[in-house]
Amino acid sequence: MMVPKQQGKQWMMRVPVAGRVVLVMVLSCWSAADAAQRFVDLTYTFDETTQVWPANPPFHRDSTEQGGTPTEKWYATGQVALSEHAGTHMDAPVHFAQGQAGIDGIPVDRLIGPAVVIDVRVAVKEDRDYRVSLSDIHRWESAHRTIPAGAIVMLLTGWGAYWTDRERYFGSATPDVPTTLHFPGFSQEVAEFLVAERHISGIGIDTASIDYGPSQDFVVHRIVNGAGLYGLENVARLDEVPASGATVMALPMKIAGGTGAPVRIIAILP
Repeated sequence: MMVPKQQGKQWMMRVPVAGRVVLVMVLSCWSAADAAQRFVDLTYTFDETTQVWPANPPFHRDSTEQGGTPTEKWYATGQVALSEHAGTHMDAPVHFAQGQAGIDGIPVDRLIGPAVVIDVRVAVKEDRDYRVSLSDIHRWESAHRTIPAGAIVMLLTGWGAYWTDRERYFGSATPDVPTTLHFPGFSQEVAEFLVAERHISGIGIDTASIDYGPSQDFVVHRIVNGAGLYGLENVARLDEVPASGATVMALPMKIAGGTGAPVRIIAILP
């Protein structure tokens, strides 16, 4: 298929996938300046500040370096150890739904889609345990459009401001005790609506969980994963993505049978 090449342009081509026609964005001839302006990395760096769910092991990396002398060539390597649910990561459907796909079984065409960013920062200032409501969703649709099928719906709470402060990020003086946590999340009614009525590909949030902090039944996980969909957690820099018009790519490490995986999330701005 021929695709016109023009500096700084976006082109769409139709590609058949599993009996359907999917629109694929082709980015051609981007300059460095274009890339800096049009792409946003929504992924936190994995290091000693990486947040992990209570009782999960911290991220750890060992490195080996040698050489770099006139008589020995440079060589560097390393090894890492981490939970499947550390830092910016994707929850696979099997995470809370027995028999559903592992991270390696998620269809590739669901890993890219139109971004829908629901901004609830004002409500969160009044209630740190705020759960997005159907009114928030309908307000977004009135301002923009009906949430399209295949969308990746992101909840912007502003919680990323606390990323390096574990107690504030988990909303508790005892952040390693799951029953004491406080932070915003999705609601059951919104999860059910997005799955059944809008046929989305996945949801994401800038907190530690798609369920709100006090949740003990993780109902949002069960609804979303039970429908064969994924969740994105600890998403960075959502405030730099417009409410509508961007495209998101979320590419997880392909771990056989993984319940989750580190994920590199990129937003392509309109």
